[in-house]
Amino acid sequence: MREEQRAKQIFLALWTLATVIKVLIAARLPLFVDEAFYWQEGRHLAAAYSDLPGLTAWMTRLGTELGGPHVLALRAPFLLLAALLPWLVAHIAARWFGDTAGWRAGSLVVLMPLSGTLGLLALPDVPMAFATVLCLDAGARLLREVDSVSAAELALGLAIGALSHYRFIGVIGVGFLALLWLPEGRRLLRDARVWVALAFGIAAWAPLLAWNLEYADAGLRFQLVERHPWAFHASGAWFLLIQAALVTPLLFVALLQVSGRALSDRGGMPAQWRYFGVLGAVSTLGFFVLGFFADVERVSFHWTLPGYLALIVAVPALLREWPRALRAATWLLIGAGMTLMLAYYLTVSVPQWRAQFAAEKFYPSNFAGWDQLAAAVREQRARMPAETRLLADNFKVGAELGFALDDADIAVLDHPLNHKHGRAPQLRLWGLQSDGTRDAPTLLVVAASELPYKSLLAHYHSLCRRVGPLPPPQVGNTDHGGQRFLLFALPARRTEGECTAPAMAWLDTPASGATLEGRLDIAGWAFKDGVGLERVEVLLDGKVVAQAQYGLDSPGVAAYWKISTDPQHPAVGFRASVDTSALAPGRHWLGLRLHGRDGSVEDWSEQPLTLRR
Repeated sequence: MREEQRAKQIFLALWTLATVIKVLIAARLPLFVDEAFYWQEGRHLAAAYSDLPGLTAWMTRLGTELGGPHVLALRAPFLLLAALLPWLVAHIAARWFGDTAGWRAGSLVVLMPLSGTLGLLALPDVPMAFATVLCLDAGARLLREVDSVSAAELALGLAIGALSHYRFIGVIGVGFLALLWLPEGRRLLRDARVWVALAFGIAAWAPLLAWNLEYADAGLRFQLVERHPWAFHASGAWFLLIQAALVTPLLFVALLQVSGRALSDRGGMPAQWRYFGVLGAVSTLGFFVLGFFADVERVSFHWTLPGYLALIVAVPALLREWPRALRAATWLLIGAGMTLMLAYYLTVSVPQWRAQFAAEKFYPSNFAGWDQLAAAVREQRARMPAETRLLADNFKVGAELGFALDDADIAVLDHPLNHKHGRAPQLRLWGLQSDGTRDAPTLLVVAASELPYKSLLAHYHSLCRRVGPLPPPQVGNTDHGGQRFLLFALPARRTEGECTAPAMAWLDTPASGATLEGRLDIAGWAFKDGVGLERVEVLLDGKVVAQAQYGLDSPGVAAYWKISTDPQHPAVGFRASVDTSALAPGRHWLGLRLHGRDGSVEDWSEQPLTLRR
């Protein structure tokens, strides 16, 4: 009894602390781009959408209707479901393994990074995880005795899952295989009440199927065909290391051990133990194999969560067999992992901290710069005619600005990102995909950092073909240019002429992150299609420290950028030298200010360097 009471107190303390911290972070964490698009879908209520079933959008609409246009209100329904999840898992584990094991299983869900951070973002994984646990509970109860309450719970879980994500089809498939694996499972499939529940769950897919039938299977083709290469790639081998890191190593070993026992059992353990283990094992193994053939460009590490939630129910019973020191190390590692994940989200939510990672590959650009962009758009629109319209160059900009400006109908140009993320069909359906024609003053907002650098000049030329020569842009650099936006005030009527594009630049010397002492020697190239550059200034920490010698021969630039129309080629190189003796040692940010012959002034993205004495 004392052990049970202690386990309960620990769970309550962990759950309360984690919930409070998550709410505080969620209240200040910038809106992720997918969340913004789900908000936009929620402003255009429908039974289903091109990328998802309807539930995620409905939940964002519910949150903002009740709490107003605030990120915390949008995330509130997701935070609530995520907060209920540990209680549900604790309830399931307590039923089959005792109250002490139940509270400990709940604590594992609170602390395991994949499950513990659910709800911080308004994503479909939250209702999908909730649906998985409902189905898990119902399935285990049905294995013991088929009754109407358990069948109703199964039906509810299947319906919520069907309304959450296409990926829930995998959860259903794995659950069905697990039932077929067990003799008790095959018996319960003979009961009519179970089939009524299954029929109810199948019916919940009707809106999504109807949408795909009406729009030529656009959603299914994206989710099952277009986003996946369906060709073997060795990078799937990283699965085990990534999962072990995100679940934490010792807990991952425990999950694998539960899987192994369930798969190798010959009937000596309770049916529920085998059910939880087989369900989790088949799911995890399936995603491991899938990882060698499926999409590697978008985040997929969270796909395994439903399987882990099944396995985690039995983990406390397994941990009783481990040595005390190993059990303690397991809990310490899980706590450290959760702390690191929360620290990551906290860092992302604090601009000064996030900016320090601007030049790193893992810079969280999808969270950054949207508030600053919205402020710049408001300021620029105030200087333009009242009838000025907004035009975004991709769905991310349209959705994020839409949330910030409370306008869910911002027109968006066709863009590779719209297709890559499966949002192009939905934009066309809403009538928001623009071909660039206009009959009123228009503020074009371009996310210059959203495309690979090698594709950027071609994108600028594509913009010229659609909207005409681009006027001098207003440049917005967030986090030293880690996120970079360009605002173009377009006249009501398209002008003709040669494409005038934003400037392009590159620093050959010094390398990003270099450590230097004494004089700082700088070399690189820069050009501006259509008009050329007049001069280049060197910035250090945002201040001009040198006038670069511009116009040096750099024939390789035009050879690489074959479509470039800068009239000064090949004289587009520059160099400069800066005495750093008066500067404090430590980290500084090196940038460029590019002055075009058309009067434009564009600050280029900065890169870090370290000065030492």
